[in-house]
Amino acid sequence: MRIMPRHVLTELLKVFIFSLVVVTGLFEVGILVKQLLKEGLPLLQIASLLPYILPEALRYSVPVTLLLATTTVYSRMSGANEVVALKALGISPMAILWPAFILAFLVSLATVWLNDVAVSWGRQGVRRVVVNAMEEIAYSMLRSERCYSSPYFTINVKRVEGRTLIQPVVTINARGNSPSITLDAESAVLAVDHRENVLQIEAVHGAIEVEGRGRVFFSTYKYEMPLGDPSAEGESGIRPANLPLWRIPSETVRQRQAIEQHREHLAAAAAEQLLMGEFDRLGGADWARRTAQGRLMQLRLCELRLEPFRRWSAGFSCLCFVWVGAPMAIWLRNRDFLTSFFVCFAPILIVYYPLLAYGISGAKNGTIPPISVWAGNLLLVVWGTWLLRKVLRY
Repeated sequence: MRIMPRHVLTELLKVFIFSLVVVTGLFEVGILVKQLLKEGLPLLQIASLLPYILPEALRYSVPVTLLLATTTVYSRMSGANEVVALKALGISPMAILWPAFILAFLVSLATVWLNDVAVSWGRQGVRRVVVNAMEEIAYSMLRSERCYSSPYFTINVKRVEGRTLIQPVVTINARGNSPSITLDAESAVLAVDHRENVLQIEAVHGAIEVEGRGRVFFSTYKYEMPLGDPSAEGESGIRPANLPLWRIPSETVRQRQAIEQHREHLAAAAAEQLLMGEFDRLGGADWARRTAQGRLMQLRLCELRLEPFRRWSAGFSCLCFVWVGAPMAIWLRNRDFLTSFFVCFAPILIVYYPLLAYGISGAKNGTIPPISVWAGNLLLVVWGTWLLRKVLRY
């Protein structure tokens, strides 16, 4: 009895490791190409991105490759009538199924950790590499295309002479309550301050115009432009999607306290305006801004509550995939493992991932509870249990 589980586990590991290397390599190439096209990184920086994008690639490739390994091994065994032979000897198919379930459980725990590492350590490392290469990237693009754009600002130049920009026009995009700013000069020099995470532009003989506030001329001027990713941080701090799991409970408590303080300030301001008879201010722009800020704070709280559920459900998709894939491969009795794989993966692609996306979207908006992200996993468990009963009974 010990020979069969050991044999199954060995075959699963061999196929899983081989598939994981191939599929993860393809995911890494895709992510690298995306970064290359988005940031225009030189080859040295592209190579330095590899360790940081590995967890990001693994979090997507592990569930798929584990399902592929499962369907490959059990399709081959079922197609060769090995399962029928076991039943004829009075041995339950669970004798060859439990190694896959235990392996999937352990891999699920590892995938939860990978989800956490990818969004906290991996994304920060990618941003750090991009920031370190920003000066070289900017000069390279300005020399070749006369234009460089980032989520925060745009630089256009007439030409580049050495490290000097000739007739640059810098447009800093509006952000929050800050208006857009346009700076034009005869010449300028770029430099990155890595400690402050800003791009400095030292301009000579030009003018700076703030939207709606006029234009000011200068002989020399230094302006600092942030290089952070606006999607990674919000007004309240780091986005919950980029926080490690261990920080989320404390951030949730802090966010609840901030929301409570904001509500107290709103109540105090409303009471003061009512007592003073300043009814027009209750519907003014300042009140609308405060209300909008409160909604953003509440949305961040919803995201903080969602993140643990999302990462654990995504990690344990590995176990759910195997729970369906193993009995399905045995039930089909088809030696062609690709057929078994696509019969399992097509419903997962059509049902599981849309359910997960719907749960994440609704939980972020606060319209449905965050535990709803487990709906797809639950559906796979029900489907797998039905298949497992058929395999064990017939």
